[in-house]
Amino acid sequence: MRRFSEFDFGVSWVMGFFHQDWVYDVPTDADEEVSAVHRDARALLDHLPSETLAVLWTAGAEYPPSFEGTTGSEWTRTVVGLCEARLSAKTDVRPLTGADTEDGFAHRDAVVAEIERVEFLAAEVREALVDCARHCTPDLALRVLLRTVVNTPRESLSPDQYERLEAIGSALHHGEYVVDAVTFMVDQV
Repeated sequence: MRRFSEFDFGVSWVMGFFHQDWVYDVPTDADEEVSAVHRDARALLDHLPSETLAVLWTAGAEYPPSFEGTTGSEWTRTVVGLCEARLSAKTDVRPLTGADTEDGFAHRDAVVAEIERVEFLAAEVREALVDCARHCTPDLALRVLLRTVVNTPRESLSPDQYERLEAIGSALHHGEYVVDAVTFMVDQV
């Protein structure tokens, strides 16, 4: 079973837009991407408090949006609203199917264990990711973890950590480039 994309998707994909040149990027408007973003953002909004949402968006984006004057819930609600507007304007949007509808709950303990092993992340970030894994989906938590790890490039992962992340990503049917995004951070022993 394969996902619709070999690359990152959903909210963690949107977080990737907020990098050094994010104001110049023109993302694809593929319906599958919008559906995946909507699914993730809806899960976040429905299951996590505003403070936790702000922590996740801030940790997951290289150059995060400012939360001055807004909250994590308001920001996420805006993302949900934009997705819903786009999806409601189309008549031929195919729903996500197959692996793209999996939440990864069978792998929740493994995802939580990997989050807790990434000790170079602030405790607040690890707690937010664990809450995401437990209350949203482990799949989303893993993708946001990977995005967050990429945003801390002065740190490194052990080869064992990377292998475990790769195994979880494979079990969740992630494309080859989702976990591969952190390969450059693996210690060369």
